[in-house]
Amino acid sequence: MIIILSALTMAAGQASDKHVHAIDVAHSKMTVSVYKEGIFAFAADNHEVNAPIVSGWFNDESKAVDVRVDATKMQVLDPKMPSGRRAQVQANMIGPQVLDAVHYTLIEFRSTAIATTDGNNWKVTGELTLHGQTHPITFAVTRVDATHFHGTTMVRQSAFGISPIRIAGGTVRVKDDVKVEFEIAL
Repeated sequence: MIIILSALTMAAGQASDKHVHAIDVAHSKMTVSVYKEGIFAFAADNHEVNAPIVSGWFNDESKAVDVRVDATKMQVLDPKMPSGRRAQVQANMIGPQVLDAVHYTLIEFRSTAIATTDGNNWKVTGELTLHGQTHPITFAVTRVDATHFHGTTMVRQSAFGISPIRIAGGTVRVKDDVKVEFEIAL
């Protein structure tokens, strides 16, 4: 009897596994765009940050997704910025003022619902864990083909306990909302 139950359990596991697809991290990417504001915003820079996806999966049967980013591997790109300034922006981003990557290494999104809105356009709802806090988030995703997805959303830093950086007495500051764009390949 135990052998039969084991065989049935293994068969059920294999059947559901065919619907779970690992994210191809080598061909997937996530970019965060950080914008400036304030009276002297013209004297500051907008930033583009590479947020490499380190793992995740998509279940095409249950329409569920899980995506993880290692905050310690996020990288300020800004190729036109002098390297010293870019290094300072990088240190601020992963430091205790913003991501605090030493204490909160993992950024994770887990879907709770995916609804088709129009053919290959989906409304994805789930829980985003960032900076040690988990909050609901909803965004649009387009299924480009069977193995490629594209989406974008805005994330409010202060909702996750992050105070946007302010300099020059607040006359230059980072906008609270950052834009997250992603291309997911399976």
